[in-house]
Amino acid sequence: MAHHPSFQTEIEFELPKGYLDDSGTLHRRGTMRLATAADEILPLRDPRVQQNEAYLAVIVLARVITRLGTLPEVHTGTIEGLYSSDLAYLQRLYEKFNGVDDEQGFPTEKHSAGASKMPERLAARGEA
Repeated sequence: MAHHPSFQTEIEFELPKGYLDDSGTLHRRGTMRLATAADEILPLRDPRVQQNEAYLAVIVLARVITRLGTLPEVHTGTIEGLYSSDLAYLQRLYEKFNGVDDEQGFPTEKHSAGASKMPERLAARGEA
């Protein structure tokens, strides 16, 4: 686990159910790194997020999960293939690890007519 002298930059986790890959291997243990501003801002440009703001959670998690079992890489397809309880677990872990308080949640894009787009947080309690 990588550590800065004053704070932790990575955290290990174990999924409640696990990701089942195409060969039938179950992957449960992984590592998540601390998110950067770019991890939350750059995915806002992705057309999948512009069509469905809940997809931001998928992209952000794919960026910050550095290892999942013996998978060679973690990408959006991997996150899409998670069981919903594992996705919710990772969203809560992300929020806790990145210091998001209870009034906020997973980053998403929110805008209304006449207003410019601005990042807002969306709680991971089944809303993403």
